[in-house]
Amino acid sequence: MDIQDQLKKLFPNHEISNETEAIEEKTHELLVQKEPMICKFEKRKGKPTTLIEGYEGEEEDFKILAKEIKTKLSVGGSFKDGAIIIQGDYRDKIMKILQDKGFKTKRVGG
Repeated sequence: MDIQDQLKKLFPNHEISNETEAIEEKTHELLVQKEPMICKFEKRKGKPTTLIEGYEGEEEDFKILAKEIKTKLSVGGSFKDGAIIIQGDYRDKIMKILQDKGFKTKRVGG
């Protein structure tokens, strides 16, 4: 007995449709600003961290950008108080990702 037969027993009145559902993907357009985003290095509790600050757009867009950076670099991090906190010193790589997206960046510290 396959899964289709089991489903027919559970839902006898259900009709199977062969149409695929069209899922619309919304692309977020990030606000490209005039002021540069600040990418700085700090040590917190003895561990290196990279902070990204200075985004002027919506907070949700900044959170999406944080998730994208963390995914591309395969690192941990968080979003707090209008800043992206990335575990480790990845300033150069983060600045390259942001510049590819059209942002101006400024390196601060060290």
